[in-house]
Amino acid sequence: MTFDDRKDAFERKFALDEEQRFKAMARRNKLLGLWAAGLMGHSGPEADVYAKSVVASDFQEAGDDDVMRKVKADLDAAGLSRPDAELRRTMDELMARAAMEIKAGT
Repeated sequence: MTFDDRKDAFERKFALDEEQRFKAMARRNKLLGLWAAGLMGHSGPEADVYAKSVVASDFQEAGDDDVMRKVKADLDAAGLSRPDAELRRTMDELMARAAMEIKAGT
């Protein structure tokens, strides 16, 4: 295997890893939206629409702060305030679940 072959393989692996990370983040945000929607009493299509709005909120800025702010503000507005630590823990748990689902191809 030549240096160029190794470099190309590394670049392909990096691209795949980044694609999987992006998909896992989007899935985590959808799961978070469904979780929050459930807390707010939404179900069915209403919950799906809310989950999509959480996914869309992630494109406002880099990192998780935009998603965190949206969900926190929506829960606060519904009188269902949750501590930041609980929201972060839920995001972390859902990220682990989303990453496993993406790797499993489900």
